Amino acid sequence: MSESEGAFSRLRVVRDAPLARVTLARPDVRNAFDEILIDSVTRAFLSFGDDRETRVVVLEGEGPIFCAGADIEWMRRAGTWSKAENEADAEKMARMLRAIDQCPKPVIALVQGAAIGGGVGLVAAADMAIADEDAVFSLAEVKLGILPSVISPYVLRAIGPRNARRYFLTGERFGAADARRIGLVHEVVPAADLGTACERLIAALLTSAPEAVGVAKRLIDEVAGKSPDEAMPITVRTIAERRASTEAKEGLTAFLEKRPPAWAPKKPPR
Repeated sequence: MSESEGAFSRLRVVRDAPLARVTLARPDVRNAFDEILIDSVTRAFLSFGDDRETRVVVLEGEGPIFCAGADIEWMRRAGTWSKAENEADAEKMARMLRAIDQCPKPVIALVQGAAIGGGVGLVAAADMAIADEDAVFSLAEVKLGILPSVISPYVLRAIGPRNARRYFLTGERFGAADARRIGLVHEVVPAADLGTACERLIAALLTSAPEAVGVAKRLIDEVAGKSPDEAMPITVRTIAERRASTEAKEGLTAFLEKRPPAWAPKKPPR
């Protein structure tokens, strides 16, 4: 099923269970986002919360560029707004990134060509990222006198404060190999192999229990930054709940019976 009408006109959402593809569809402006696209992406990712058929979401951009960040015309308009209007607008972008980050389905970002500014934020908010070997990245906001502020929680989580001190301040471009070295992307492949690399990740994810995947994402957020003693109540409670779950009982039974569990795909994803 394809969703592209109305507010989704700048975004293409195709659901073909167990896979959904969310495609930024503004290739004429290198998939730069404005308030309309931000709203569409937010609503698309929030919709996956009640979608029991979708198990993996791929986030991609149409054309040669993944995402060039903010639409310059949108930014020019923002320069005329009041402080309150700018704060409200920035909050919408923050909620978009949060919707991607908190999506209960695993999200894979496929990066071709370039991810600039807010495009880097999209990559960092995804669970996994694969880039083509010629892709370039930049946190170029300082070149325009602004900052990668709203995306900073996700980018910092991915690359750490030390790398952020370099790339936030210089705004310099860096390649896919450096993006992998600093933790922004997980895998770098030739452009022709992006689809194959994505299919490998999808196949691995579909062998994982879907409810457990969602709980694992929440657990990471709840445990990150805590000491073992601080994390203990969370980890003990979580594993106890999972052991008693129907999903866990099916997984153990399938293992003992030497058969695939009920959630294993019956056909390969397309």
